[in-house]
Amino acid sequence: MTNAPLWTFDDVIAATHGTPNRNHWNATGVSIDSRTLTPGDLFIALAGPNHDGHDHVDNAFKSGAAAAMVHAPVNTNGPWIKVGDTAAGLEQLGLAARARSTAKIVAVTGSVGKTGTKDMLRLTLGEQAATHATLGNLNNQLGAPLSLARMPRDTVYGVFELGMNHPGELTPLVRMVRPHAAIVTAIEMAHSEFFADTAAIADAKAEIFLGVEPGGVAILPRDNPHFARLRQKAKDAGINRIFSFGSHIEAHARLLDFDLNAQSTSVLALLGDTPIAYELGAVGRHWALNSLAVLLAVEALGGDPVRAAKSLAALTPPKGRGSRFVTGGGIEVIDESYNASPASMKAALATLGASKPAAGARRIAVLGDMLELGERSPELHAQLAESVALWNIDLVFTAGPLMASLHRALAPGRQGAHADSSDAVAAPLLNALRKGDVVMVKGSAGSRMSRVVETLRGSKEGRGAL
Repeated sequence: MTNAPLWTFDDVIAATHGTPNRNHWNATGVSIDSRTLTPGDLFIALAGPNHDGHDHVDNAFKSGAAAAMVHAPVNTNGPWIKVGDTAAGLEQLGLAARARSTAKIVAVTGSVGKTGTKDMLRLTLGEQAATHATLGNLNNQLGAPLSLARMPRDTVYGVFELGMNHPGELTPLVRMVRPHAAIVTAIEMAHSEFFADTAAIADAKAEIFLGVEPGGVAILPRDNPHFARLRQKAKDAGINRIFSFGSHIEAHARLLDFDLNAQSTSVLALLGDTPIAYELGAVGRHWALNSLAVLLAVEALGGDPVRAAKSLAALTPPKGRGSRFVTGGGIEVIDESYNASPASMKAALATLGASKPAAGARRIAVLGDMLELGERSPELHAQLAESVALWNIDLVFTAGPLMASLHRALAPGRQGAHADSSDAVAAPLLNALRKGDVVMVKGSAGSRMSRVVETLRGSKEGRGAL
């Protein structure tokens, strides 16, 4: 990337039609949080239900902000530009960034696997040309325009994660991003509190097709029960180039075999008619499947999919999404604490089931509530007992009122402790651990299972460790 400013004063005026108090400044970045602002950023003072960025404009300048975008009076000596509404101003910046860009862009949505797929795209495309990607999971009404506004002028490949909880949310986001390729990772029961069934979720995810550029590509999960529905939605949106990934014999990128290793997954696949074998630096069949979507997208954007496959060996799962460590007491921990749905829970249990504990050690799952599942929540929690048995998980600790349904459904020999919260389950877990155990921790973000992970990370050993 070049060292040219991301936004000049003139660019911001042209995009927002705002009124400045001072001319001739340039910004090297865009921030909506004064606490994480980098010197040279344009600080956008957003007003939310709990916090108002206008209260932090002075802090932004103390941290080195180049200028501030505001819509209310502020008492500061720094340069600012006043707009009618800063949220709209951020969106205008995002639209201007997209309009001036010549980048080839891919957008990713799905019930599960969005962020991991985005990270694989950022890694693989980034080794081939200048690539800009969504940071973290900035995938909503504010995150999407912010990610666009941060896209450098000389970006060759852009990667954007798009999320939603309700019908209609994806449409305005994808029409801002205007991707050349759109990936749907999976359709599963997630955020189902707001949807009648998975068919309705499929329809909402299919909104991503409404913003795909003419001549663009849709990349769909061939094994998913809603594949035909998604394909028809893509056709209805005017997309003629539709590719699929999965283990299905008709998938354009077809998973033939995989092997789960301690820190990686060995993948054998067909890309079209071409066999390809590669190592993936994350563990799990779901990672292998989504890596096929990545290779299809790289090829669709004009990149080299064979080179991309080789790049995947360097993948490092982000915190809470499958990263691993070993405690001082010799306990291997799989951190899946970032979020959870029935599908991702089953995938995580499968990964735990494929682990290889030391002789005499066990596979232990520590599971917190899955949220936003609606009326079927108790049933969906209890059904996880089938996956626990299928993958021969030795012991399951549960935390939260919803997980009580799973605890009751487990065979007595597999029941670890049940507690009302993640904090409360940590002590009985530590007491039960033995050296060589493999422990997988997972739950929705609101269940705060990351606290269990941090307890394990800080422990020299479980009190029951050998």
